Parts: sequence; structure tokens; C-alpha cells
Amino acid sequence: MNEMTIGRAAKAAGVKIDTIRYYQRIGLITEPVLPQGGQRKYGEEVVRRVKFIKRAQTLGFTLDETSSLLSFEEAKNCCETKELAEHKIKEIDGRIADLRRIKKTLGDLTMRCENGDERSHCPIIDSLANA
Repeated sequence: MNEMTIGRAAKAAGVKIDTIRYYQRIGLITEPVLPQGGQRKYGEEVVRRVKFIKRAQTLGFTLDETSSLLSFEEAKNCCETKELAEHKIKEIDGRIADLRRIKKTLGDLTMRCENGDERSHCPIIDSLANA
């Protein structure tokens, strides 16, 4: 399984062929040379790189950030990798704080609905309309 078609590479990486083509278009992976009268062949390195990209996305990294991670990997630059990861943690903490505020607001509004009567206006709708 050293060299494979794009379909086999996609299957081995757990993605669709279009994903590999997209990653090629944006420069995350290189497109193999097309031999005259043949098919492009993909190696294990492409599969490993696609899996790396998908794992990075699972951790919340954007494709641009993943591109940086790939360049840090090639340069063996752990310090910059750590800085990027710490920045991502701060972003996640901010999103968590935002989600907690949203949850509290929705909780307060639903409590007002439960305590209200059917003849009055809905506090959720009123809040959205007056925001």
C-alpha cells in the first residue's frame, strides 16, 4: 500500500476524494506528478498528512492554523506550536464564557415563560424583537 490512487488514499485517510483535492488546491498537500498516460499515485505521507489535518480540525484549529502547524512540524518548531495551541485555548475559553452567558440568558427567559400566563407576550420573542 505504498503507492495508491486518490480513491484509496482518501479511504485510508477516512475522507472523501474531494477533501484531498481541496487540500491540494489550498496547498496543504502537494499533488503528485501525473505520469504520461497514467494515474497520479499517492503515498503513505499524504494519508498521514490528511489525518493530521483532520485531527487538528477536531481540536478546533482552522485550516490556516493547521497550515502553520504543518510548517512548524517540518521545522521541528515546538515553541511556536505551543504558542499557537495556547492562543487556541484562550479562544476556546472565550467561546465557553460566551456560551455560558447565552445559556444563562436563555434560562432566565424560559423561566419567565414558565411563570407567565398564555395571554401575555412571550418574553423570549419580546427579547429577540427588542434586541
